[in-house]
Amino acid sequence: MRGIGMQAQLSPYKLTLSVLAVLALCLAPATARGTPNGFADLVEDLAPAVVSISSSQNLGSSFGENEQLRRFEDKLNNPAVSLGSGFIIDSSGIVVTNNHVIEGADEIKVTMEDGTEYDADAIGIDQETDLAVLQIRNAPRLPAVEFGDSRKLRVGDWVLAIGGPFGLGGSVSAGIVSAQNRDIRSGLYDDYIQTDAAINRGNSGGPLFNTDGEVVGINTAIFSQTGGSVGVGFAVPSELAEGIVRQLREFGETMRGWLGVNLADLSPEEASDYGLEDNKGAMVMTVRSNSPALRGGMQSQDFVIRYDGKEIAEVRDLTRAVADTPVGKTVTIRVLREGRPVNLRVTIDRRETNFAALGSFELMQSDLPSGAAATSGMILQQPTMAIRDAFGLDSNVEGVVVTAVDPDSPAASVLRPGDVILELGYQPVENPDDLVERMEKLRNLNSGPLQIFVQRGDMMFYELIRP
Repeated sequence: MRGIGMQAQLSPYKLTLSVLAVLALCLAPATARGTPNGFADLVEDLAPAVVSISSSQNLGSSFGENEQLRRFEDKLNNPAVSLGSGFIIDSSGIVVTNNHVIEGADEIKVTMEDGTEYDADAIGIDQETDLAVLQIRNAPRLPAVEFGDSRKLRVGDWVLAIGGPFGLGGSVSAGIVSAQNRDIRSGLYDDYIQTDAAINRGNSGGPLFNTDGEVVGINTAIFSQTGGSVGVGFAVPSELAEGIVRQLREFGETMRGWLGVNLADLSPEEASDYGLEDNKGAMVMTVRSNSPALRGGMQSQDFVIRYDGKEIAEVRDLTRAVADTPVGKTVTIRVLREGRPVNLRVTIDRRETNFAALGSFELMQSDLPSGAAATSGMILQQPTMAIRDAFGLDSNVEGVVVTAVDPDSPAASVLRPGDVILELGYQPVENPDDLVERMEKLRNLNSGPLQIFVQRGDMMFYELIRP
């Protein structure tokens, strides 16, 4: 009763404020846009189609009696194990994951949510986007998920990452889309979704879901000083991944379009020097011999502004558009040539076929490019503009670029075209001749395998190579 009496003493003004405060509290959950009510039902439906993946590789036997290499004995005599995640896209047992999870594997195991384990085989890989497609052996009918349209995502949308971080098994993390179209300088086709949903080691290859339960991304990379999540993770968007997965399933390899040019973005100042109103487009720096671009009449210093009806704002737009073009299709390319618009008709060739020649050890060894050097089954070149463009390297990259590798050499097990050797035996590498000379000296000293420091995309790592 005392409380009621006190309430009767409230002024109409204070009473109005109290009522409004109560109404605000009651309405808050309904008006706070984007606040989730929980993801339990969604996770219950999706988790059975998310798998853990382990792959092992037999690294071989001991190096011998060299005392300095004793510490590598255990590593060499035991299989290396890679752990990651993946997801089933077809009930027949088709699994999508990252290439780096299963790269070089002699054995691949897929573990379901309930602990059931299956053997699997790789039916196609794509190093460019770090994607791989697996087939589970003798699979029963399995739960599967579907790709969604990543183009419909907006910054701020909720997303879920499901996978097996640190080999712990199924784990779920929720976050938002932090940014889109991120270029993290890992390759020619960088177009990542950035999310703050926790992604850690072992999440690689796992799905990023939207709130409709569709796969809108494949978790691939993180920025971290410690190896753990700091809220900056990257996923390959489904818009890019779905087409690649389709090709890998159908052909066992990708079928990207190829134009045959080296390109550069222009700064506003450079655009002004060329008499351009803005710097939207892609400047053709060089046109390769026997290329679709040359046959279609493209010239150095042409400025590409439209490709097959699509506006080109930067080099990445053109690179992606050409890659997505069906091999053999004839497209119209609009360029500015000395300030005047010119339309070109170009029939697109296949990138993989032509780049096989770029990375062919036999071809390059028979006609070694100027400034290149060969040693231990590798062709080595300086990171010139043409080399950087060909392999999608950063403009400030240093060291020596591996432009071809003999598939029968020991180097083939640790290096591939596009790798950059930064150090040999903890000493910086300045040019191809410098690296060859030092390797030959060490070879003559019978020093055994040599330690090199390698940059591959946004990764850096130490490896051992036999001279």
